[in-house]
Amino acid sequence: MLAFFAHLILTAGLLLLVANLVSGVQVQGWGSALIGAIVLGFVNAVVRPLMVLLTLPLTILTFGFFLLVVNALMLWLVAALVPGIRVQGFGPALLGSLVLTLLNLAVDLFI
Repeated sequence: MLAFFAHLILTAGLLLLVANLVSGVQVQGWGSALIGAIVLGFVNAVVRPLMVLLTLPLTILTFGFFLLVVNALMLWLVAALVPGIRVQGFGPALLGSLVLTLLNLAVDLFI
């Protein structure tokens, strides 16, 4: 349970970091970031697998690069659901999801 809360707080911090690194992605504060981390976890657990399954032919055709688009859509969906998070277009969503993925990977390597 402690690991879950640690991961939640780390993801919220990474969302705030992404907002500082990527123009077009805005997070109002820690409260919005925490809610965004919870919603992002839910979206990645429920919606993303369905999207990956539905877009599998396109993902195979693009040698997996379409998964970047799916990740961007998941971040955009979180921004639409959480009032304190805003993503201004698909470009910032794509770049933001890529930065968030790389930061999560870096954190996972060190923990």
